[in-house]
Amino acid sequence: MVLTKETENKIIEFVRTSPRTIQEIAHALSKNWRTADAYVDRIATENGIIATRTFRGGTRGALKIVYLNAINVKGSAYQERLLQKITSARRKEDFSPFDMYQFATQKDVKKTKEDPNILLKAEPKQQILFFSGNLTFAFDQKTIERLEEFAKRKIRTNILTRVDLSSNERAQKIININKRAGWDAIRMRHCEQPLRALIIDDKKALLKEILTSEKKGVQKKTNIIYEISDPEWLSFLQKTFWHLWEQSVDAQTRLDALNEITE
Repeated sequence: MVLTKETENKIIEFVRTSPRTIQEIAHALSKNWRTADAYVDRIATENGIIATRTFRGGTRGALKIVYLNAINVKGSAYQERLLQKITSARRKEDFSPFDMYQFATQKDVKKTKEDPNILLKAEPKQQILFFSGNLTFAFDQKTIERLEEFAKRKIRTNILTRVDLSSNERAQKIININKRAGWDAIRMRHCEQPLRALIIDDKKALLKEILTSEKKGVQKKTNIIYEISDPEWLSFLQKTFWHLWEQSVDAQTRLDALNEITE
């Protein structure tokens, strides 16, 4: 069941005009229901342009609807202001994930003195969406091994990160995992953004922040991990990720251009 770009575009355009059932998509493609369903799941996972919702799930009358997952991130007025802050910011100091955490209804928080590697805390089953700074986690061999483990388990990792002269070697190191895995397990795009966060499947998000305080002239740093499982805020974070993803440059394209000026 090879999904060509032509077929992918056809499905997206078909859904763009109106939400469709899997059966309608299958008929439009002249494919069976299972093939159409597999295509839809792959597009939804790989680029977030479409999404699905199942009505009467678990019954013989279950109905799976496919709809355009508006990459423009519509939400409350507050969420739209947050999106503007995220898209205009460039560094982690420019945005606090607490602005989301405070309104989530399902959440937890952890504090630690050491800088936590949130990737090592992930237990995904299908996919990871990763907001990274400049891939400093790649200095840790345990992280590389973890990414390779995900690849072997057919778990896709999508990374938004800054790809420049300071991080190009780390970026290439991570992309090279695909050669050993034998498939595009890791996709990466260049994007300067302030979040340091991980979205695990549709289950939860881990967001990292460093708080600095001063007492008697001594600076103290505390690492905070905000855990959010509130569906509304998970959806906001997912749509924010794909919104940035659509506007970003493929990392390998960026690396090829960087190599030209460093040779």
